[in-house]
Amino acid sequence: MKGVIYMLTVYFFTWMPVNAQAVCESAANRVIALGGAVTEIIYALGAQDRIVGVDVTSTVPEDTEKFPKVGYYRRVGAEGLLSLGPDMIIADPDAGPPESLDQVGAVGVCVRKVGKGGSAKSVLDRVEQVANALNIEEQGRELRAKLVAEFEKAANLVALRKLSRKSPRILFLLSAQDGTPVAAGADTDANAIIELAGGVNAVEGFTGFKPLSPEIAASSAPDYILMMAHVVEGSGGKEKILSLPQLRLTPAGQNGNLVAMDGLLLLGFGPRTPQAIRSLAEQIY
Repeated sequence: MKGVIYMLTVYFFTWMPVNAQAVCESAANRVIALGGAVTEIIYALGAQDRIVGVDVTSTVPEDTEKFPKVGYYRRVGAEGLLSLGPDMIIADPDAGPPESLDQVGAVGVCVRKVGKGGSAKSVLDRVEQVANALNIEEQGRELRAKLVAEFEKAANLVALRKLSRKSPRILFLLSAQDGTPVAAGADTDANAIIELAGGVNAVEGFTGFKPLSPEIAASSAPDYILMMAHVVEGSGGKEKILSLPQLRLTPAGQNGNLVAMDGLLLLGFGPRTPQAIRSLAEQIY
């Protein structure tokens, strides 16, 4: 019966003009957060009481376990979202698919996407965007000021570390399953966090992610391999990864230098990013 009601609702509102601006200006009291960083920002703003659902990447803080899960933020379904009765969805820029979010918007739910990560400024912008969406601008200004101070402290720490030695070369691996490491080039959040922590991306000449050949690995000469902790575990552990042919003869492989960090902390570009910068800097210097 719920499925029938849902289909009739979608059919009716798909053909009914919706004033999107009016919808988005209304109060948001039932919010679905799509993306771990979005959820963290809502919590940091003190607005978690408005959340009615999150995606499976929203694992911080632990309190998020109490909310219904709507699936992976890149593959959500309109029916699952609407079943929670939201009046607003605040989403990561890669949330989707677009068809699902379009269907939700067609029935009168406000859909707001935050900007991409990749810099300290992007985190501050995201905080402002979420605060504006929730109509809590004052809390947004307070959180923004707090994060500006934290980013400054992180930058000062990195600057002090860089006085003692040259910037270490860091190779970020997105995956290493089946013996085929996939490395991060320019224009990635991994490249951004490496630079913020005072490191240098060990690979160059490409953007996005690319399989790591033995030739590229050898020429990159990384001092450290950087990976998400769950990927290290899923790939068989540190020793297995560093023994791969592409890595074992590199400085990182020879010295056993592999840094594993929580993926959401490392690449989320949310309110914990200053912490990620400090943590990574302390481990690579």
